[in-house]
Amino acid sequence: MADRSPADSPDDSPVQQLLAAAVKDIGGTERSGQSRMAQATWAAMSGGQHLAVQAGTGTGKSLAYLVPALHLAISRKEPVVVSTATIALQRQLVERDLPRLTEALRGPLGHAPKFAIFKGRGNYACKNKLGGAAVDDGQEALLPEESFEPSTPLGKHVKRLHEWASETEGGDRDELVPGVPDQAWRQVSVTARECLGSHRCPFGTECFSERARRAAGEADVIVTNHALLAIDALGEGVLPEHHVVVVDEAHELVDRVTSVATGEVSATAVDIAARRAGKFTEAAEHGRLDDAGKALGPLLTTLPAGRMDVLDLQLGGALSELGEAARECVAQVRRRAKELAEDPSQQGAAQTAIVALEDLAATAERIVASFDFPVEERDEVVWLDRVEAGAAIAATLKVAPLEVGEVLAESLFAERTVVLTSATLTLGGSFEPLAKQWGLDPGGIGTEWEALDVGSPFAHGKSGILYVARQLQPPGRDGLPDEYLEELWELIQAAGGRTLGLFSSMRAAKQATAALRDSLKFPLLCQGDDATGLLVRKFAEDEPTCLFGTLSLWQGVDVPGPSLRLVVIDRIPFPRPDDPLSSARTRATEARGGNGFMEVSATHAALLLAQGSGRLLRTMDDKGVVAVLDPRLVTKRYGEFLRASLPPFWQTTDPEVVRGALRRLAGA
Repeated sequence: MADRSPADSPDDSPVQQLLAAAVKDIGGTERSGQSRMAQATWAAMSGGQHLAVQAGTGTGKSLAYLVPALHLAISRKEPVVVSTATIALQRQLVERDLPRLTEALRGPLGHAPKFAIFKGRGNYACKNKLGGAAVDDGQEALLPEESFEPSTPLGKHVKRLHEWASETEGGDRDELVPGVPDQAWRQVSVTARECLGSHRCPFGTECFSERARRAAGEADVIVTNHALLAIDALGEGVLPEHHVVVVDEAHELVDRVTSVATGEVSATAVDIAARRAGKFTEAAEHGRLDDAGKALGPLLTTLPAGRMDVLDLQLGGALSELGEAARECVAQVRRRAKELAEDPSQQGAAQTAIVALEDLAATAERIVASFDFPVEERDEVVWLDRVEAGAAIAATLKVAPLEVGEVLAESLFAERTVVLTSATLTLGGSFEPLAKQWGLDPGGIGTEWEALDVGSPFAHGKSGILYVARQLQPPGRDGLPDEYLEELWELIQAAGGRTLGLFSSMRAAKQATAALRDSLKFPLLCQGDDATGLLVRKFAEDEPTCLFGTLSLWQGVDVPGPSLRLVVIDRIPFPRPDDPLSSARTRATEARGGNGFMEVSATHAALLLAQGSGRLLRTMDDKGVVAVLDPRLVTKRYGEFLRASLPPFWQTTDPEVVRGALRRLAGA
């Protein structure tokens, strides 16, 4: 890896001319960081060199990678894939940035480039399933006859979906307003593996998903998400052929790939698979599968939750039996499906059953096989996740890869040129921690890469203060201490409300809300009171309002202006000590001679701290304070690494100084 110096390409380079034309047409302001990023991105794309670019909020990074991407796609006549982590950024790209940009570049490029969004099949209604849809899992069947009036809420949702499907042109779930619950949507959609394929499906030429795929196949820029990028890289081949990828929000890539590669087994999943297979299997095979599920269920509710280093003998036997029973059912469903080849609705139901059975069998076998190796040699982590709600217990056995870097190195970086970008890519002042997780270690096959930090247009040292409450005691495990609540109250009072409280757990967020809501004169919202999007909107629209919440608020909340003057973080967001993946990765790192705490826990915390503190400054005019109540940020040796991961705010540990600054801002 080499740190890239500022691009020295001449100002009259093709990409620079296109960027200048785009910025002028759109009415924006071209920034030096944006220009440097565009030049470096073009050099990487055209030269086949991987590039990691950190571009702070306000840089204009979307244009900085879209302009060279469009130039490359037009000049080489091959598409560029842009992958994002959030729906919000996808919508920004396809609804705002790309329409304006393609129109602005129509003249310089000779015609308006094409773009398309690429989603998984499950985001589109399936016409074959609509033709004979039935509500799964023993619920009320919904027939498409107009006279049919369902009596359950689920049935009413599905009937509405039928009516919508007869009118929609795109069949995209996002077009349905208001939306419907996931359980209802599943009755009219299929996954990629459940799909019959255009050659077997009677609606192949009319399929909503196939139409979207054809549009993506003709596009110059294809916008997708990290999950689909991972599925494509892992061998499914779902995306149109491409050789260049831009990964925006790249700090989330590892978590999204890990999620895609995680398998699950539960008694409920066995029950659903057995019901789906029931009409295609003989009593003996179906009964064996049903019995396997009944044997598994009690084990999962009695075994201790958490990471499994040793496979319980009974559990191992139950999983082996489940795998064999599911494989037998698959064979019988396939035979029965051939006999019903002329009935498309039966073919669809059979394919759905096969997918559920194969997933069960593969995951059960994968879990058992992972214990064939000594603990220090395993590349998979197995754990039991159990949630108790009153008398009900939901228990799920999960298996996930210990690391995904090797997979990404072999299937993504070795095959394509990749540009990774985010406002948060350097942790502790270095690109190395995240690059290591991606599989971009120096010397690896196909993983040579360069790094570039184009900075931020914000004057962080003049616009923001990082305050660490050094006078407080380190946090414990018994909730927020009274002194933390008192410090939080004082800060909010000084800021005149206008506070985003980021807590390490929902328990802490609710505790703080309950303790402060009645004593504060400002409205106080807590995540869970309403839909998160509505709460953020209320927070942004009413200046004195405060909003408390947990993980989903640490990333993606964009509230510019005076409604947000203070971001409070209750404690350093280390992963929980009993977190299965983090603890396994820590152990593996230490077995290799590394520092497990710094490489896993501190890296995790640094990323979240950087993302959380990044909520403060969203425009050039924003000012405010990031207050961290956890004194370990300045009293522990690892605090230096964590602080080096944050924007370069002016720093203080003096409570009077920070309260005075907040009062001045409140009175401005």
